[in-house]
Amino acid sequence: MKIQKINIESQKELMVNQLGIIGQSALIENAIEQLIQVAPTDLAVLILGDTGTGKEVFANAIHKLSKRYRYPFLSVNCAAIPETLLESELFGYERGAFTGANERRIGFFEAANKGTLFLDEIGEMPLSIQVKLLRILETGEFSRLGSSEIHKVQVRIVAATNRNIENEVYNGNFRSDLFYRLNSFRIYLPSLKERKEDIPLLFDFFAKQTAELNKFTFQGISQEAINILQKLEWNGNIRELKNFTEKVVTLENGEYLTLPIIQKYLPLGLPAKSVVFNDDENKLMPIKSEDDFKKFETTLFLKALFQLESKIDYLKNQNEKILNDIDAIKQEIYQMPTNNYYSVEEENSDSWAESLNSLNLENIEKELIMFSLKKYNGNRKMAAQSLGISLRTFYRKLKYYNLNIEN
Repeated sequence: MKIQKINIESQKELMVNQLGIIGQSALIENAIEQLIQVAPTDLAVLILGDTGTGKEVFANAIHKLSKRYRYPFLSVNCAAIPETLLESELFGYERGAFTGANERRIGFFEAANKGTLFLDEIGEMPLSIQVKLLRILETGEFSRLGSSEIHKVQVRIVAATNRNIENEVYNGNFRSDLFYRLNSFRIYLPSLKERKEDIPLLFDFFAKQTAELNKFTFQGISQEAINILQKLEWNGNIRELKNFTEKVVTLENGEYLTLPIIQKYLPLGLPAKSVVFNDDENKLMPIKSEDDFKKFETTLFLKALFQLESKIDYLKNQNEKILNDIDAIKQEIYQMPTNNYYSVEEENSDSWAESLNSLNLENIEKELIMFSLKKYNGNRKMAAQSLGISLRTFYRKLKYYNLNIEN
């Protein structure tokens, strides 16, 4: 079937007012032109693009511009329905086909007869169901679950995925014959990062929609605020921008939005995994840019330096605290009358000072234990309390230092 070429300019009002497609960037206008070309045909369409780029909006637009517009448009998210239920949801089932099947039910294909069925996240469809999908695409024939009766439908398929579907075929997760059947015509939807010049148009469109819904007038947004919006990553693409716009406009009651107001609602930045769609070769290629890696490495390096600096400062403070405590103990000992302390055993009177001067922690601890015992006349409980340790710990240290002192 010949694809008719249609002038894009004459369709812009229809795109915005009836189909909800907004944009004037080269990439989105190319996608719109492809949409207008393929819509009047019965070709299967494969829509590629990242999450939130508007794949379902384009699928609905294809249906509305097609000769099937009078018939149903149904959307099925293949990733949202469990594998055990997806087959019965797509093809229907007879009464008694499985436990709980109390009545016959038609599936999405039957319900969308003569219309359009949008299979979102087609890359998530299990292989077992892909076989039946291929059959209905090629012959229009299917059987309900629990029945051998053949039914025939005329349904146009529009499929979409944010996966690298060619890689899925290569890895054996997606049937190559089904891929070639779905890939009759493909449309690539750019991410918001690739069409930042469309952000002011999209923001204004969503803001006015929100204001109309809430019955107030949107007063506008400053150029500085728009500039900051154009610098954000928008990893959720149009869906994220729409949610952000609705929140800001609603909470600000449609008031004029300046940069400080917008900054109050900006989300915290997170490192993102980018998926780039190579439209020149009609292939999807997941890559990370070299700049992203460099920024990530720099962030890790600076974080490690900050943590190391914090640990060094902590050690310095602890060391200074220990030295101050030692000086305080020295002063207390030097100022105390000589008859208030002496060694448990006959030792050199300079042993205590030597232990302090050598900064040997074990010697200092031993001397403190001996000092506390003498200070409290051999009362181990009071000595332990004065040292701030439990009696059990005190006995263990007596054993460790071989200080077997009799009361």
